[in-house]
Amino acid sequence: MPKHRTSKRRSVRWYSSRIDRLVFLVFAAAFILLTPGRLLPVTPVPLELPVLTRPSPLPLPKPAPYPVNRSGIVPGSEITAEAIIIRDLTSGVYMYKMNSDIQLSPASTTKILTALVTLDIMNPDDVVTVNTVMNDGMAMGLFTGERMTVENLLYGMLIHSGNDAAYALAENYPGGVAAFVDAMNAKARTLHLTGSSFTNPVGYDDPGHKMTALDLSQLASVALSNRTISKMVAIPSITVSDVTHTYFHQLKNVNQLLGKIPGVAGIKTGWTQEAGENLVTLVERNNRKVIMVVLHSQDRFGDTTELIDWVFSSFEWVDFAPE
Repeated sequence: MPKHRTSKRRSVRWYSSRIDRLVFLVFAAAFILLTPGRLLPVTPVPLELPVLTRPSPLPLPKPAPYPVNRSGIVPGSEITAEAIIIRDLTSGVYMYKMNSDIQLSPASTTKILTALVTLDIMNPDDVVTVNTVMNDGMAMGLFTGERMTVENLLYGMLIHSGNDAAYALAENYPGGVAAFVDAMNAKARTLHLTGSSFTNPVGYDDPGHKMTALDLSQLASVALSNRTISKMVAIPSITVSDVTHTYFHQLKNVNQLLGKIPGVAGIKTGWTQEAGENLVTLVERNNRKVIMVVLHSQDRFGDTTELIDWVFSSFEWVDFAPE
């Protein structure tokens, strides 16, 4: 037999065996996979899910003690003020209201807002020059050209109710007095003093310059959060000078209740012919802080004294546990 035929037969047999083996493996695999009960066991892998736990509730803040009138008595005809607000400062509860929404002339209680607007843009250490001197009404006795710190002018305005100090601060505001008055009205809107409007930084009577007792109580509570203001309004008297220590100004607080009625710590007086006697008072007793506003009074100090006695003899502050 020729040699090339033998080689060809061997090659055919080799390919044939390869094909047979491949076919066998395919059928074996199909048999194993398709025959029931013949599948290879699969070990399940446990799926680890995060354990969801309900967060512990945060402790509720303890509510401020709530003032409750245990006596049932309310202020009577002995009070001469046309409008009154009494408010617990800590809880924000109004303890008494009378004509709280009527618009009246605020007089120099306006200067509470003047102080806030000043401190929005000026620092107590800033030095300003007195240009125009307003000598009508209450004045601390400034001189034209006098250079004073903002802090000392604030003392003159809040303690001695100096109209000249209020005007000097407004005149040194960027844009002058007109811009300052615009800032006052903008600040009033920000503080939601919806019953108030302002035409000057001093408190002069004007048809467009009005406040309500409700707004004054809100304004006072904001002012007391300012350390500079809260410190100044509680000072009975102080002497300040210009930056060269040439001019000295002795300032006495107009509020006659300071140092006379225990717990009184400010805040601001006011008087004009149209406004009558006005007084915004902070009184602190037994860790309680109460703001009182009397407007258009015939005896602001007497009215406020009566109201202080009524509050602390009639009210009890009660703790309410959260439900």
